Amino acid sequence: MKGKGKILNFFKYLLFLAIGVFLFWYLYRDMEMDSLITNLRGIKYEWIILSLFVGFLSHISRAMRWQMLVNTLGYKPKLSNSFFSVMIAYLANLALPRLGEVTRPTIVKKYEEIPYTTSFGTIVLERIIDFLLLFIMTGIALISEFSTIRTFLHDNPDVYDKFVLIFKILLIAGVSGLVALGVFYFFIRKRIREFAFYKKFREIMISFLEGVKTVKNIKNKSLFVFHSAFIWMMYFLSLYFCFLAFGFTENLGIMAALITFVIGSYGMVAPVQGGIGAWHFMVIATLLIYSVDFNDAKFFALVAHGASTLVVLIGGSVSLILLPVFNRKKK
Repeated sequence: MKGKGKILNFFKYLLFLAIGVFLFWYLYRDMEMDSLITNLRGIKYEWIILSLFVGFLSHISRAMRWQMLVNTLGYKPKLSNSFFSVMIAYLANLALPRLGEVTRPTIVKKYEEIPYTTSFGTIVLERIIDFLLLFIMTGIALISEFSTIRTFLHDNPDVYDKFVLIFKILLIAGVSGLVALGVFYFFIRKRIREFAFYKKFREIMISFLEGVKTVKNIKNKSLFVFHSAFIWMMYFLSLYFCFLAFGFTENLGIMAALITFVIGSYGMVAPVQGGIGAWHFMVIATLLIYSVDFNDAKFFALVAHGASTLVVLIGGSVSLILLPVFNRKKK
């Protein structure tokens, strides 16, 4: 059964990767190299450098926030190892979606002797906090830009019809899924403890509950809240500074950047390596609302995504090299 599960996971990741690559190819299939080089010359690279810098700061802050969680459990990991594990986890996600969630607790178990389930529970808690903050930012962005979005949908009824169709499909799929889940549970409720899925879900919930307890015991809760807000503020500024680097987006305003950021973030949530294709599609579609030319929007998404990926590639690769160096006394 385990062999079948691995094969199923492999094809699942392969399918999502294929979708992402197809989206990327479909968006950029007609981009000419001469046009790309010309556009690259017009970028204000000082803003791109600043974007890279604040992105780097967010990763340091994430490492510090995670330290606060595990400190409450009696473990004192070094900041260097916490940071290296964060960067290597991001690098792993470029290879396989969600691989970082497995890689990170494995690293801290090896170098800091923190039990795998303990660190995994804190990482699950981190993800939930991140989703809550993303939802809050989504609400702020949608409320602030509601009139702009409404005007765009009113002027483009075909797009509005597609949004309504997608919403209906998601609603029907969601209700059908809940009904099917209820029926399924009714018939197998007496045997559910024997299922591998139940055991895995129970393991995750135990890890999560252990992680939740760490929040209650954090000594400096205000500092924890600061790091949580700071991480997402740096994420946003990383994209906003990219807005300032291009002539066709520099005057759109900070709220346009915010709505682009939150919609693009849902593209990063997609189970595709580094959000390739999905993130580009979401950002391009958002920029069209603000009357950005389609080709300009494609170019922006390509550079902005490339900048954030560059931070992960460099930071993750350097962390892979430095991790054993900083822990050379460890057997």
